[in-house]
Amino acid sequence: MSISLSKGQTVDLRKQDGGNLTRVRMGLGWDAKVVTKKKMFGGSKQVQRDIDLDASALVISGGRVLDTVYFGKLRSSDGSIQHTGDNLTGEGEGDDESINVDLGAVHGSVEHIVFVVNSYSGENFTEIDNAFVRVVDSVAGDTELARFQLTGSGTHTALVMARVSRTPSGWNFTAIGAPGNGRTARDLEPLALSVL
Repeated sequence: MSISLSKGQTVDLRKQDGGNLTRVRMGLGWDAKVVTKKKMFGGSKQVQRDIDLDASALVISGGRVLDTVYFGKLRSSDGSIQHTGDNLTGEGEGDDESINVDLGAVHGSVEHIVFVVNSYSGENFTEIDNAFVRVVDSVAGDTELARFQLTGSGTHTALVMARVSRTPSGWNFTAIGAPGNGRTARDLEPLALSVL
């Protein structure tokens, strides 16, 4: 059963039988807003712009970003995190970009994996509808565990979506939803570190 999260809410990443998860997938989905454009000689038409949002994962330990997985570097240095590729439009149903994490293979020094999204082409979130981030159990047939609606559209161009954190008993997932500005994951590093 999926949990719908609010900002700041945390859930343990455990299987329904209570065991620890081994592989999760962070999915990001969005739609560009449909706007009405006036035609030159009267009338109007509905137009939907392509919006290029980019999902990235910042690998953090000791208050420092050790590695970044994004459309330009699809795999983490230790091989435990893999980005499935860039979606330039947000077109289609479901997840538009995904990042797979093999939790058991994440280097032991890693404390957090922070997931961020930014508008590479500079559009702000007032131009985006139906944005969400979700975490699914990749082993159990993509069973959705938690979902966070990225509501509160505003003039920001980026968002720290969520983090997965190592705890003594396993991993947990926290919905963050902190707005920021930037075109790349690197631009969001200070904000990501500030919300740990």
